[in-house]
Amino acid sequence: MKWASTLTAAAIGAGAVAGPVVAATPSFAAPQRAKAVTSTVHCTSSHHKLAKKLAADITEALANRESMASLSFFDQPTGTSCTSDAAKKYDAASVAKTIILGALLYQKGGTLTEAEDALARKMIIDSDNTAATTLWKQLSDLKDPKKPDPVKVQEFLDKAGMDNTVLDKEGVWGLTQVTAHDQAKLLRLFTGDDGSVLGSKSRSYARELMNKVQSIQRWGATAGAPLDSVIQVKNGWLQRSQNPDVDSFDRGDWKVNSMAALTENGYDSGLVVLTENNRVPEGHPANEGWDYGIETIETVSRAIYRDVYPDAEGYHPSRPTSSPAAPPAAEPGVAR
Repeated sequence: MKWASTLTAAAIGAGAVAGPVVAATPSFAAPQRAKAVTSTVHCTSSHHKLAKKLAADITEALANRESMASLSFFDQPTGTSCTSDAAKKYDAASVAKTIILGALLYQKGGTLTEAEDALARKMIIDSDNTAATTLWKQLSDLKDPKKPDPVKVQEFLDKAGMDNTVLDKEGVWGLTQVTAHDQAKLLRLFTGDDGSVLGSKSRSYARELMNKVQSIQRWGATAGAPLDSVIQVKNGWLQRSQNPDVDSFDRGDWKVNSMAALTENGYDSGLVVLTENNRVPEGHPANEGWDYGIETIETVSRAIYRDVYPDAEGYHPSRPTSSPAAPPAAEPGVAR
């Protein structure tokens, strides 16, 4: 999906890899990365030493990164949780597709039509933007087709207690404002046993789709995860354009996000890492900011899983050598 006046032609977490993005950025003076001030990392655990070590190691993992990052982590077996700036809002990009999935399952009581099932699978497994837009519209009031009002998505957010998630006023799903705290809450809905929002059938379905995400999009919050766990993941990325109507801070900024849950074989944990300010220095390949964001996420992820599961062999995710090229333009009335 290409949002013409807001985003560049970078993929919004698109699944199809049409070709590498290798061209250098234009000759304008792109904003450089400003070294981020690492927010305080807060960890609690039934194992005091683990909490202390996690807080120190996550802080160290972020200390040398020159981008902004927020995170929320939970591990039920050890009674551990960690957060850092978890209430800060970020452009969702394709992690918004997990919200769309949750809203669809909530509205349908977990029973989807054949067409809805096909769309949901494309949206999550292949990160297909057209499928996401179709479902977004299905969950919206279309009195003004140019500005789909996602009322049924909001109903789900309210029911789920995701109070800090803000849907885009123009109806553009990828610009939903999400927080690490709310996305971790969504992971708990998918992986837990609380049926007050989503029934067991819905939760199982969501986990199935996130478990089947294509191999080149299993990077990020999966790095270092124990190999004997079952991994559910969804990632998203976008690059803001240099258009004058975009806030000066956001121009050229790559937003790279990842959320993953570990289940079965005694595992019950979730990690969300959201990043921004992944800048592309002038004259450098356009995918550099995308890659930098992934490295930030994976550095944090490895530090966490190394501390919580020190004896486990860690997962090494693969990814394309460059970010996917842009998918087709959005339908009229959706792009902005």
